Amino acid sequence: MRQMGGAFEDLEKGRCERTLRMYDLIEKKRNGGELSEEEIRWMIGQYVENVIPDYQMSAMLMAIYFRGMTDRETSVMTDAVAHSGDMVDLSPIQGVKVDKHSTGGVGDKTTLVIAPIVAACGVKVAKMSGRGLGHTGGTVDKMESIPGMRTDLDREEFFDVVNRTGLCVIGQSGNMTPADKKLYALRDVTATVDSIPLIAVSVMGKKLAAGNDAILLDVTTGSGAFMKKKEDAIELAKKMTAIGEAAGKRTAALITDMDTPLGFAIGNSLEVKESIEVLRGGGPGDLKTVCLALASNMLYLAGQGSLEECDKKARQAIESGEALERLAAMVEAQGGDKRYVYDTSLFEKAPFCRQIEAQADGYISHMDAESIGIASSMLGAGRETVDSVIDPAAGIILKKKTGDAVKKGEVIAELYASKQELFEPAKKRYQEAIVIADKALAEQPLVLARVEKGKVEVF
Repeated sequence: MRQMGGAFEDLEKGRCERTLRMYDLIEKKRNGGELSEEEIRWMIGQYVENVIPDYQMSAMLMAIYFRGMTDRETSVMTDAVAHSGDMVDLSPIQGVKVDKHSTGGVGDKTTLVIAPIVAACGVKVAKMSGRGLGHTGGTVDKMESIPGMRTDLDREEFFDVVNRTGLCVIGQSGNMTPADKKLYALRDVTATVDSIPLIAVSVMGKKLAAGNDAILLDVTTGSGAFMKKKEDAIELAKKMTAIGEAAGKRTAALITDMDTPLGFAIGNSLEVKESIEVLRGGGPGDLKTVCLALASNMLYLAGQGSLEECDKKARQAIESGEALERLAAMVEAQGGDKRYVYDTSLFEKAPFCRQIEAQADGYISHMDAESIGIASSMLGAGRETVDSVIDPAAGIILKKKTGDAVKKGEVIAELYASKQELFEPAKKRYQEAIVIADKALAEQPLVLARVEKGKVEVF
């Protein structure tokens, strides 16, 4: 009888699944309805299995773009995306594991600074990072500018490096979140990338699948970020924090400025060299400020004390030299030449350099960070498509930034490339991204807000 009952239950389940139609779900969302958990999980599962075609999912993404999603819908969809492939089990790694995710920007090399700082303070950083595309750089590309550096470790190697050195940064591999890969590719060509709930699903789906105990989100805002307005960045941070907490992960977010490139270096080996300078106790003030804020919040989420106590620990990790030693240990463990950490002059230099001069006297009042990132990509530092080949030595060194006084003819940036014909279009793009005004602007904070469960602090 139990067998017969089970057969009837399976038959009923099959009938239930056949009654779900993507057409009906699209219509429901288009009209402002709320999708049920069953409908969402069915939709993601069927899309991954290629049962639902791209044209119907495109319609759903556009309906979500205009109608939005409730917190419940967003959480369920995130969980469905996270479980659409492999879920990483980090239990072989001893101690608390904390992750950081940035929504992207220009000159954003913070992972290379904060991961060694956090590891030096006794908290494990087991991080999977992506490659750059378009105007935003990728941590994996930057790391691979160190000769011999491997970012394609298998899980056993990954766990071993973290246990031995306290940190490891690798590329995303295996069958993690296949739903997100398909959805992101579709969003990219249907003008639905900048949807707050869809960004939250994409980011947190990957973070939940990665298996860390705590998650810090760096939500960038400004001309070089996906979220151009601070209010939208805060809304995104609230959604992602709620998703993380609902999944049992201690989660917080910082809203950081990306209206101006972070630091002075844009380009892969250029950014690695600048990150090492910060770990030595120097480097640009804005980069150091943002990195200390991120590192102290990661330590706070890992239970290392109050934010003030964690800030002191992060600073001490730099001052003692332990953070730099952790970076060198990770580089060596992943097959890289650690001599480059101690002597950045070893990095290959681009054969050609072109200077950009100020077109007038005054103060730099605005830098279009996205356009500057594109100019760097045009020099060979980024990729226009996933198949583009990156020149690790190409990029831009900023000599003047927003708020700085300039004289006509003064050098405001240096461009680096391996082919001279790349300079003119990149130079034109850079010059168009700079606005020079008569008056200096008031200084703006680099960390604009902090979001925790049920709490938003605006600075």
